[in-house]
Amino acid sequence: MKIDKNFFLGKKILIYGLGKSGISAFKFLKKKSDVYLFDDNQKTNQKLINLNQLLKKNFDRIIISPGIDILNCKLSSFLKKNFSKIYTDLDVFYSIYRNDSIAITGTNGKSTTAKILHNALIDQKRDSRLIGNIGNPALSEKKISKKTFFVIEVSSYQLDYSKIFTTKYAVILNISVDHIERHKSLTNYVNAKFKLLDFQTSQSFAYVKKNDNQIIKRLKKSNLKQKIYKVDTSSINKTLDQLNNKYFTSEGNKENLSFVLRIASKLKLNNTKLIKTLNNFKGMKYRQQIIFNNKNLTIINDSKSTSFSSSENILKNFNDIYWILGGIPKKGDKFKLSKKECKNIKAFTFGKYHKQFNKIIGNKIKLKKFKDLKETLSEVFFEIKKQKIKKNTIFFSPAGASFDIFKNFEDRGNYFNQLIKKFINAK
Repeated sequence: MKIDKNFFLGKKILIYGLGKSGISAFKFLKKKSDVYLFDDNQKTNQKLINLNQLLKKNFDRIIISPGIDILNCKLSSFLKKNFSKIYTDLDVFYSIYRNDSIAITGTNGKSTTAKILHNALIDQKRDSRLIGNIGNPALSEKKISKKTFFVIEVSSYQLDYSKIFTTKYAVILNISVDHIERHKSLTNYVNAKFKLLDFQTSQSFAYVKKNDNQIIKRLKKSNLKQKIYKVDTSSINKTLDQLNNKYFTSEGNKENLSFVLRIASKLKLNNTKLIKTLNNFKGMKYRQQIIFNNKNLTIINDSKSTSFSSSENILKNFNDIYWILGGIPKKGDKFKLSKKECKNIKAFTFGKYHKQFNKIIGNKIKLKKFKDLKETLSEVFFEIKKQKIKKNTIFFSPAGASFDIFKNFEDRGNYFNQLIKKFINAK
C-alpha cells in the first residue's frame, strides 16, 4: 500500500480515546481533516460525538488510543466491523514525517535505552526528539527540520493497532511473558512486537538480542528484508572499564548499554563524548533507580517493575538483598531464577496478592506477608538492624501491576520514596 502525506488529510476521521496521544492527534488533524472525538469516559473538556450519530457515520479512518482494548470497550462491535480502518497516531506520524528515526521496543528496558540514546544524540548536537511511550506524543512535536532525528519508544499496544508505521532503525531489546491479559497469548504478544521488523524495508536496520529464545524462534519463521544485527549483551567489558557509573552494574542495564553502543556506532557518534554521556546518566525515576546509598545500605526503587523478568536482573547481582513485591501479578508470568540463585534473597509481599506470588516463587524463596508497604518496610528495617551485616540492599521491585492500590507505577514509586525518607530520617 502506497502511503503519502494525504493518507489522513482531508478525511473523515474518528479519534477514539482522549489520552495524551488522542488529544495530540486531534490538535494535529483538526484543521486538516473532518475530525470527530469519542471516549468511554464522557467527563472530558472536548466535544464528543453522540454514540448514535457515531454508529451512523462512515469514517475513512479511525485513530485509536493504545490503552483501549477493542475486545472490551464501548465501541467493540463497531471497531470489529471497521477493523481495516483502525490506525494509530504513529501511523499518522509516519505518513507525514519521513525523517530518520529509531523505534525501540521490548518487554524491559525500552524507556532507559531510548533515554540514553536521546541524551547521547543531544550531547553531540543532534536535533533529537524523544517521543512515543516516553516523552511527548508523536504528533505534538514542533519545529521539525529534515535533520530532526526521532527516538521513539513503542509498546506492544501501539504496535498491535499500527498498520503502516515503520522506521529506518528498529530495536527489540528482549521478549518475556507480558500483557497476556490484553494480547490473549504469548504468540500474539511476540507478533505485535515483531511488527516493528515486519514492516521494515531492505534499506532498514534492525537490532535484536542475540540469545533471546522468543526472538530467535520468531526470526526463524520470518522472511525479513532488512539488515539484522544480533546484539551480544555480554561483549561490553572494554566499555565498562571506561565507565564510572554504578547504574550499569546490573544485567538489565548492561543489556541496555549493549544496544546503545551498537546503535551509536552505526550513527557514527563520537565515542569520547558518548562515554561522558554514559557516565553522567543518572537513570530514570522508578526504574532500578538507586535512591539511597552509603557504605552499609543501598536502596533501589524499581516501581516500574510489573513482571518477574525485570526484577531478576538485579536479584542475581546482589548479596543480602531484601526484595519487596506487591501489586497484581501478570497472567502467565514465571520466575526463572534457580533455588540456588535465591539463597541470599529475603522476600516480602504487601497487599492482597500474597497467595499468587507465593504460588509462583514460594518453592524457591520463603515469603513474608504484610498488609501494606509501610508495614513491610518496618519489618525490613528491623531485620537489617538485627542482622548487623555490613552491606545490605533493599530492592523495591513489585513484579506486579500497580493499580490494586495506586494510580500507576509513578504514584507507587513516589509513595515508596516518601516512606524511605521517613525511615532513614528516623534512624
